[in-house]
Amino acid sequence: MADTTIPTPRAPRPRGEGQWGLGYREPLNSAEQIKKEDDGLNVRERIERIFAPGGFRSIGKQDLRARMRWWGLYTQRKQGVPGERTGGAEPEELEDEFFMMRIRIDGGAMTSDQLRAIAWTSERYGRDVADITDRQNVQLHWIRIEDVPAIWERIESVGLSTQEACGDTPRVILGCPLAGVTAEEAFDATPDIRAVADRFLGDPAFSNLPRKYKTSISGCLAGCTNHEINDVSFVGVVGPGGKLGYDLQVGGGLSTNPMFAQRLGAFVPRERLSEAWAGVTSLFREYGYRRSRNHARLKFLVKDWGPERVREVLEQEFLEHGPFDDGPPPPSAPMAAREHLGVMAQRDGRVSVGFAPRAGRIAGHQLRLVADLADAFGSASVRATTQQKLVVVDVEADRADELIARLDELDLRARGSSFRRSTMACTGIEFCKLAIGETKGRASWLTAELEARLPHFDEDVRIHVNGCPNSCARFQVADIGLMSALRVRPDGTKSDAFLVHLGGTLGDEASFGRKVRGVKVYAENAADYLELLLRRYERQRADDDTFSSFVNGLDTEMLARFAEPATDHGELR
Repeated sequence: MADTTIPTPRAPRPRGEGQWGLGYREPLNSAEQIKKEDDGLNVRERIERIFAPGGFRSIGKQDLRARMRWWGLYTQRKQGVPGERTGGAEPEELEDEFFMMRIRIDGGAMTSDQLRAIAWTSERYGRDVADITDRQNVQLHWIRIEDVPAIWERIESVGLSTQEACGDTPRVILGCPLAGVTAEEAFDATPDIRAVADRFLGDPAFSNLPRKYKTSISGCLAGCTNHEINDVSFVGVVGPGGKLGYDLQVGGGLSTNPMFAQRLGAFVPRERLSEAWAGVTSLFREYGYRRSRNHARLKFLVKDWGPERVREVLEQEFLEHGPFDDGPPPPSAPMAAREHLGVMAQRDGRVSVGFAPRAGRIAGHQLRLVADLADAFGSASVRATTQQKLVVVDVEADRADELIARLDELDLRARGSSFRRSTMACTGIEFCKLAIGETKGRASWLTAELEARLPHFDEDVRIHVNGCPNSCARFQVADIGLMSALRVRPDGTKSDAFLVHLGGTLGDEASFGRKVRGVKVYAENAADYLELLLRRYERQRADDDTFSSFVNGLDTEMLARFAEPATDHGELR
């Protein structure tokens, strides 16, 4: 008689999180398999030898959708594909035969010749479009694969690169845009940024990290690199015995699981900066989670381990010259001091002039003219900020007004409204395959509408417009964060809308914006909604309130009532 006993199922063998340092080397997802088969850095040779001569159709799918990111290239979104197809469409439906190209600018500093090379690329190959990002990069669009080698030749001739601007790599290193000229710094961190970039950019030892890896290194006292939300941040401080160095913080990041960085309590002397950066990066490479892409950022490891264990493992396993001394926290750095806009005094008696494009969007020909202005009024130096702005440095104080007038002619405002100063937007559905809604145009329209409706409003309430939950425009740490969504109309059609987050900020009172319960605003009504919100704030605020302090003083029910739009059958009046 046959044995009909049902066997007891065996428990699956745990495979961990794919941490190399624990012996889990086998890929646990397709992205890890692709990286194992070939380092993303190697795709450049194929781009130059095969793909550029052969055109878009010659590109293999793994290179197209993965490895080309190691050289700053993403396929851009096919025009006309609606937001409701995001997340559900096949890659072929979403991707166009054009690329977004990201040029990394470590520390944000460019010479006028470098800026002209970017402008030339935009004008000649990118339909005269460029975006200044909130990570001090410049992004170009409409790039054909056939033109990539010529672009590389041009930008690399002036010392720029797209290498590791994307991918599971060390991304661009953030630095203070006024480094070396502002009196508001503990020291100029530019040499330290340069040392890390020169030594480790393109190093195969760090070209296969579990996920993207974001660094900031700054001696600025204003906190303008937003150290609270980077994977690893080195924040300038005066340490024990008056020694200059850095407070080390790890595990910050936004997206769908936002977390603030945690201090390790370690003081990193400047001469050990490269060692410390390589140590933290190696720790992430060896112990970072590689099973789920959504769980692979350093912040998840730091959350699970805690800062004490992170420091212990870092010092025991990854440092060449022993543990660090304990050190002090960085000074207070409120958000209001981080913009670097308008006329700012330099320590040498000259001034810097910071100016705002419309929500980070700028034309290639405008960049070329800005380079000319930097030559004519400054020292041929232009800096990008972490707020999607640009700065011309080393301007004689008595020529600042003339420079500002010339910038005004280009619609680049150094003394613009509070809304021009404080509005940012990600790339959005115009080019991004992850986006649900349009952002750049909406943000520009919002700025113009609010300037007209609230001409007296002078507080810099930060309005960040994001096309999806990934928070490339940092909507979670904005005073008003607008995240694209879809809303069903009474006739059953879906339309662009925004979810609303209020009260986000960085600094001593750092907090993530609170999602307003029950509010989803049709995109075309966003200006009405923001006007209503800001007028209510003006009526109800106390004299010492900022927008964030005011809304963070409201409980959940009061916040929902405060942010509730005036309605008529679900529509704003």
